[in-house]
Amino acid sequence: MGRERRPWAAAAAAAVLLVASCVAAAPLQQQHKHARISGDAGGVLDDNPVGKLKVFVYEMPRKYNQMLLAKDSRCLHHMFAAEIFMHQFLLSSAVRTLDPEEADWFYTPVYTTCDLTPQGFPLPFRAPRIMRSAIKYVATTWPYWNRTEGADHFFLTPHDFGACFHYQEERAMERGILPLLRRATLVQTFGQRNHVCLQDGSITIPPYANPHKMQAHLINPGTPRSIFVYFRGLFYDMGNDPEGGYYARGARASVWENFKDNPLFDISTEHPSTYYEDMQRAIFCLCPLGWAPWSPRLVEAVVFGCIPVIIADDIVLPFADAIPWEQISVFVAERDVPRLDSILTSIPLQDILRKQRLLAGASVKQALLFHQPARPGDAFDQVLNGLARKLPHGKGVFLQPGEKVLDWDAGLESDLKPW
Repeated sequence: MGRERRPWAAAAAAAVLLVASCVAAAPLQQQHKHARISGDAGGVLDDNPVGKLKVFVYEMPRKYNQMLLAKDSRCLHHMFAAEIFMHQFLLSSAVRTLDPEEADWFYTPVYTTCDLTPQGFPLPFRAPRIMRSAIKYVATTWPYWNRTEGADHFFLTPHDFGACFHYQEERAMERGILPLLRRATLVQTFGQRNHVCLQDGSITIPPYANPHKMQAHLINPGTPRSIFVYFRGLFYDMGNDPEGGYYARGARASVWENFKDNPLFDISTEHPSTYYEDMQRAIFCLCPLGWAPWSPRLVEAVVFGCIPVIIADDIVLPFADAIPWEQISVFVAERDVPRLDSILTSIPLQDILRKQRLLAGASVKQALLFHQPARPGDAFDQVLNGLARKLPHGKGVFLQPGEKVLDWDAGLESDLKPW
């Protein structure tokens, strides 16, 4: 299926390309600073979080953050870098308080993704030890953790499977969420409904994608979108899953086997220097799951106005209470990948145009980016708004004197080793 060019598919693609080119060439209306997207699709929540919450930032020994960063600066540029930039942002944010007694939330700046392998991946066996050590330091240095056992604390855990701290799902599920974080609010890139690695009350954030790098690759907005479907990335992980049945739950392998010869699909494992430019020439950008259900492609597609085709069952998307994902994306069930060609070519032109107009708005793009310096309505603001919407803290957050909920000795034996 999908390997021969059907006449109806070619005609549909040609029509879409023609109309999309006209949309691309039309000048965008100037956006207000906190503008909502026009139309009945709604828009990004544009609340200003200042005045709605106060955050106390723990001052941690440098070994938990700055020394790790100095040891390997690659963690400033990888997709987990939100934990570093969130720390930098909060240090100068108007929501920061130097008086812990008036704080709504407490933040522990610990860079668990900065301990990297030679290939640049976070060491999964080290991350939970770093986090446990940091929590122990906080609990023994200040009184605030012990009042709630972390229920008024939030942590950045931008790993593949969040606070399960592993890139392979089976290993992540075996470990589970680090027990000491069970009462805390987790701010994490991972989100999948009904999954042991997603904790109730977690805030799902986008992975880090460098705003300056993407800005440098913008092309003329009048450039026609001459690519129907675009994707660059792995279809098989030959080193860890050579048969392709486990990696991406077989969805990526199915994309390749069904559409590698389909002229509507520009897909390859090669990553060209024109990758960002190519996304701006595409109508649809595939965003399939990999080892985890999320990837930076989602952010890149939105920034470049390419309609994300999300292939990841039960995914919880970044800032889902603030961004109208249903209106700007196409969702395809993993089992329906063999029908991708018919699904995409059957989308009415007016629906494609509407998604493109919504994607052209500044507020959606802004909400997915961790700008330096921060900008109103960007990903930093969305995190703070997510925290503000959880206030006031509910009954049961503050423990009675002597009351304990968490077990410091729970967890895998390997995770209990000192760091």
